[in-house]
Amino acid sequence: MLERLNQVNDIEIHSVFDREFSSYGRVLSEYDFSDLIKYLENHTEIPENGNVYVPSVPEMEKYPIYSIVKNTLFGESEIQIGFCNGRNTTYNGFEYHKSPEINVAVTDFMLVLGHSYEIENNTYKIEQAKVFFVPKGTAIEMFGTTLHLSPCRTCDEGFKDVVILPKGTNTPLESKTITDNESKLLLQKNKWVIAHPEREPLIRQGAVAGVIGENKELKY
Repeated sequence: MLERLNQVNDIEIHSVFDREFSSYGRVLSEYDFSDLIKYLENHTEIPENGNVYVPSVPEMEKYPIYSIVKNTLFGESEIQIGFCNGRNTTYNGFEYHKSPEINVAVTDFMLVLGHSYEIENNTYKIEQAKVFFVPKGTAIEMFGTTLHLSPCRTCDEGFKDVVILPKGTNTPLESKTITDNESKLLLQKNKWVIAHPEREPLIRQGAVAGVIGENKELKY
């Protein structure tokens, strides 16, 4: 799959198992996420268009892995387990959280990643981002400084992704206070967003249109 993705795209597609991934996150090989994978396989659908994101699914949070992840990767802080399923193929923009994010690939997918410290005056050059292939069954931790957004599909059917974050992340803000440039990027709880100007849905939500460069479409 990785070889094919590199053949059909004009940029290099890395693997999360490559050394290049080390500044963005790490592969979690010591954890058993099989219950969560089976839940998404059996109880969720991929929408016909676009993506669907559900921050918290109570049924998924009843599995034993919930407490294990909460007590280790999140240092006993409260967490939520949800999912993102969809058919995305373009960069669209970037978000970051001031916390880790765990992703479990229920299907193969690609992630477009950058570093939040490369944002300058609320702009980010899209050429600085790198694309990583995440094979089916792989779990990764993305660091709090990692720019990311929706996965990109590697087949016509789309993708399925388990998403684990601190409780309340990606839910509506109670209020918004602007004190500096970064606070302008805060779009939801623990969610700072910078959008590509062509990504109108994000801009309508209030995201800053600061991504500079072509909104590339990844092929498969």
